[in-house]
Amino acid sequence: MDKLLEFIGNEPNDPFLKYALATEYLRLNNQEKALWFYLDLVKNHEDYVGTYYHLGKLYEGMQKPYDALKVYQKGMEVAKKIKDQHALNELMGVYNSLQDEMED
Repeated sequence: MDKLLEFIGNEPNDPFLKYALATEYLRLNNQEKALWFYLDLVKNHEDYVGTYYHLGKLYEGMQKPYDALKVYQKGMEVAKKIKDQHALNELMGVYNSLQDEMED
């Protein structure tokens, strides 16, 4: 964690470092910090498509399914735009699964 914080201090706009920090904070059960970095990525690095899956899962874990669905939808739009079929398929899968859960 210390190294990541050092790196982000030197490269504050690096999306990979922001993503790595969000993931590490999530691993440490600091949802608030993880959420902050994921939201920063969505706002400032919209095409960093891996963010949408993990942000959506974080919202699901926080019992915010409607926020998760919105994030998945936005991620699907981005995946289509950048032509990332793998990300699109993953996001469609979690979106449909969550929708099915909410309907039950």
